[in-house]
Amino acid sequence: MTNPLPIASNSGGQLCLLPQLANRHGCITGATGTGKTVTLQVLAQALSDIGVPVFMADVKGDLSGLGKAGSASAKVKDRLSQLGLAEPAWAAAPVAFWDVYGEKGHPVRATISDMGPLMLARMLNLNDTQQGVLQLVFKIADDNGQLLLDTKDLRAMLQHVGEHAGEFKTEYGNISAASIGAIQRGLIAIDEQGGDRFFGEPMLNIEDWMQTDASGRGVINILSADKLLNAPRLYSTFLLWMLSELFEHLPEVGDLDKPKMAFFFDEAHLLFDEAPKPLLQKIEQVVRLIRSKGVGVYFVTQNPLDIPDTVLGQLGNRVQHALRAYTPRDQKAVQAAAETFRANPSLNTAQAITELGVGEALVSFLDEKGRPNVVERGYVLTPASQIGPLTDDERKALIASSLVAGVYEQAIDRESAYERLKGRAAQQPAPAQAPQPQSAPQSAPQPAPAPADDNAWGASAGRAPRPTLPPGGTRVPPMSSPRQPQQAPQQPDGGGFGDLLKDAAGGIFGSGSRRSDSPLQAMVKSAARSIGSQVGRELIRGVLGSLMKKRIRQH
Repeated sequence: MTNPLPIASNSGGQLCLLPQLANRHGCITGATGTGKTVTLQVLAQALSDIGVPVFMADVKGDLSGLGKAGSASAKVKDRLSQLGLAEPAWAAAPVAFWDVYGEKGHPVRATISDMGPLMLARMLNLNDTQQGVLQLVFKIADDNGQLLLDTKDLRAMLQHVGEHAGEFKTEYGNISAASIGAIQRGLIAIDEQGGDRFFGEPMLNIEDWMQTDASGRGVINILSADKLLNAPRLYSTFLLWMLSELFEHLPEVGDLDKPKMAFFFDEAHLLFDEAPKPLLQKIEQVVRLIRSKGVGVYFVTQNPLDIPDTVLGQLGNRVQHALRAYTPRDQKAVQAAAETFRANPSLNTAQAITELGVGEALVSFLDEKGRPNVVERGYVLTPASQIGPLTDDERKALIASSLVAGVYEQAIDRESAYERLKGRAAQQPAPAQAPQPQSAPQSAPQPAPAPADDNAWGASAGRAPRPTLPPGGTRVPPMSSPRQPQQAPQQPDGGGFGDLLKDAAGGIFGSGSRRSDSPLQAMVKSAARSIGSQVGRELIRGVLGSLMKKRIRQH
């Protein structure tokens, strides 16, 4: 059995966390500047010392000091003297730095497929209809063997589904173009927040966060979140994804002497703000069941009311720093926080919460039988590592000496949905273009003799051989083949516009069938359209109009 972990101290002795019950989850709450970061540092290093890997998000940049041994500064000595505490054995903890943007640590990536439509919809802030369309896109991609690895894959798949929505309607249901557009716009916003660097390969292997060093101490994985916090949906969705990864990949282990891993979720209210009901249910499920995987989850936030009651009821280990009650709402929050502790007859919990100083807290850990201890007031111990951030050079040296140095630095872009869909589009034959009209010859038209291979052309096209015409003749195809290639009829010498009108009139007086115009009639109409003078147009309309009236009277 592992020895208890001292976290705080008071006149009655040390307040300790039992390692075998550390997977029962917990929370660290308190107003800004009351000492939550130091408490987090003490808890993380105590767990690391007994061989438990730890993950934590460094929101303010202060937690990087875990990688360097602390020192007895004048301020620290004065505090230890006032509280009557012994000086700790100064030591650094084994750390690994991570960063979604790849700037202050090893890059962290996940694939679109692994993230899944539910958490991606949360990140994109989609409504129910848009989330349904996104689920259909994932389903279509799975059914067609399309890999969704990064955001450009998802955009290409969305475009493909939108363009072929009619084809997918029968099997998958209606796919709204408006929903496709909303998802596309959301992806653009996520890319601007760093999603284009977070989504991709190589994807994080969760086992790389569960390492120990040569001396058996658990590695503390520190995620740089000072910049990531500006993208709260990306931040909260990433941490929820990591919890899901732990839940899905770790085997059931039951109760152990110590956790397999401890997970600290700083700024936890971002996880629950505007979270839809299905997502809250998923968080509650993970928190309830991940205990059996040997993982302890600790939420760090300003007020315990930031955490839903269904989740707060699962948090057995509690550290409450000071809360300020300046408004009626704050006073209600203090009273509600006090009621979540097991009452101590010798302590007014609600009053104590407002009187706590910096580094002082109300502590209630689980006892050997899994019951909450009565709340105690005490002072958080001084961490053995440095309080405050590392320098850039110190951080770079630790990154270079990390166990996973060089594993995730180079991004991989293998063939996936984007490349396959774009390649398929490139292989499709280009649509046939209409032949360009040839410019009219500058000289007067000459009779066109039949080419030597004209009959051969006709035979190859499945048509009857064309008759050979004498010089100066006009070729008029039979009326049964109106769509055969035509040549402009050639007029013999001496022919004039009157003859054309005569021929046109003959066509008008001819059969009343609905066949297409003869070539001669078509040429007359074309000639009429090309006449530029008003006199010519009136002449044509007058002649043809009188002929039409005459024909009507005869019929």
